[in-house]
Amino acid sequence: MPSELDLRLAKATELMTGPGAPMALTTHHAHGVDIPMIATAPPALPQYFAHFCAQHGDTPFIVDGKQRLSFAQAYAAATQVAKALIKTHKVSRGDRVGIAMRNAPTWVVLYMAILMAGGCATLLNGWWQGGELADGIEDVGATLVFADAQRAARLAEVGYSGGARIVGLDIAAELDKALEPVLGDADLSDVTLPEMTGDDLATILFTSGSTGQSKGAFCNHRAVVQGTFNYIAQALVMLQLATEDGTVSLDRPQHATLLTVPLFHVTGEVPVMLVSFAIGRKIVMMPKWNVVTAMELIQKEKITNFTGVPLMSFELMTHPDRHKYDLSSLQGLAGGGAPRPVDHVKRIADEFPTAPPAIGYGLTETNGVGAGNFSTNYLAKPNSTGLASKPLVDMAILDDAGKPMPQGERGEVSIRSVALFSGYWNRPDATAACMTSDGYFRTGDIGYLDEDGYLFIVDRKKDIIIRGGENISCQEVEAAIYEHPAIAEACVFGLPDERMGELPGAVVYCHPGQSVDEAGLAEFLKGRIAAFKVPEKIWFEAENLPRLGTEKIDKVSLRAKYRKLWEQAVAA
Repeated sequence: MPSELDLRLAKATELMTGPGAPMALTTHHAHGVDIPMIATAPPALPQYFAHFCAQHGDTPFIVDGKQRLSFAQAYAAATQVAKALIKTHKVSRGDRVGIAMRNAPTWVVLYMAILMAGGCATLLNGWWQGGELADGIEDVGATLVFADAQRAARLAEVGYSGGARIVGLDIAAELDKALEPVLGDADLSDVTLPEMTGDDLATILFTSGSTGQSKGAFCNHRAVVQGTFNYIAQALVMLQLATEDGTVSLDRPQHATLLTVPLFHVTGEVPVMLVSFAIGRKIVMMPKWNVVTAMELIQKEKITNFTGVPLMSFELMTHPDRHKYDLSSLQGLAGGGAPRPVDHVKRIADEFPTAPPAIGYGLTETNGVGAGNFSTNYLAKPNSTGLASKPLVDMAILDDAGKPMPQGERGEVSIRSVALFSGYWNRPDATAACMTSDGYFRTGDIGYLDEDGYLFIVDRKKDIIIRGGENISCQEVEAAIYEHPAIAEACVFGLPDERMGELPGAVVYCHPGQSVDEAGLAEFLKGRIAAFKVPEKIWFEAENLPRLGTEKIDKVSLRAKYRKLWEQAVAA
């Protein structure tokens, strides 16, 4: 039976999306069907930036250490960089331009500028090693890549000599100084920026699938803008409920979010960064998650909310010095990327009564839009990721043939919306494999919908590990292990972890007469794959790994055996 909050949400959503309303709906025809689209949204991201940066003007936008930028300053810088991209760097409509760097004001300005110049913002995973970065650049045919010192050094170490020009930037410097290599000294007064449409290519983000090869998921402007506006519509719905309850304060401080996730992730890009433009929210950056630093910044910058993997709110809740800091500005603690343990949900609600926990479910391919659970609904169903995100998301549970499963029965979680990606770059086979003929994206997650429409995820079809919100392909890690000359067989799987959700683990068998120890193999892997992918624990078998009748390694039995050993060791 729908909860009282469910009924209020449905009524407020109808109010916000009806004819003449702020988020009035129209339709977009795709895959032979008409799907909902927010009519009031701008057609493309450059218009989105222009409108909201003008609206918020001198309001603080980005804080990074001593650097502070307003919306107007960020837009002015992005405009100049966009002109330089066209005139000096010869960027044309649709050119893939990479960003390979840690979170910084420079990252945000480059993202804006690439899109304003007509390019495709290609968000390279900053945790990748040199070989992974090189592969991603070449896979999408990027012609230009802006890299910070660390990422540029990784590319140099592997002798990158591909088709992209690498431009190194000192992002620790003040913004004007950091952008000097981009701007140059050309006269930019005669450059006209292109008019972008919803059909133009906008972004490429990389997703790690079960095949082991990172795929570039590309989106047009319509999808990214509509995904962003779906979040904005939900924010307006919440504002409507707060208005009805009389809890809206006219003198409330500016919304401020602590940026705890990388901007190259869809969570950092869409619900954190892009939504901040519309709601005039201040983004406070921290170079690396540290719970003490987080508490210091929450107190200093009056942070109202942050979105991160569940372990972050867990560490905040359990830190022994938490009460030494004024965290009263917090209004919400959102999580995503991994499930939050059920007992943590009520504990967070008790510990932070003014900042109720929330959980979201979305994917790179959906621009982060999927489902959400929060407030009293989350307390009532703490092991559910919530209802499909209105007004745009249509969610279905499908069988292997693409037919809907009856309510309550398990199948593959599938999402249809105008915010979906266009496909995987140069991978029509992979695109076709994950899309139904009528436009549903098959997520690879197994779940069911209860009688109230709440989504419960119970398993994954994809052979991946989710470590603190970061997808790790088991096959990719296995391939890296096999590069070691002593390894004959390898099997990689997830190990349960209270903080991170899962950690990668591995069991290996060495060629007769050859050997390597756990530390040596881990060190070997650190030079080939990102540090977060290196197995936390490696076991060695004295004989060949068990096989199925198909001669494939019996991963199910190995995973069960070694997960039990891991859990016993953790409990000891």
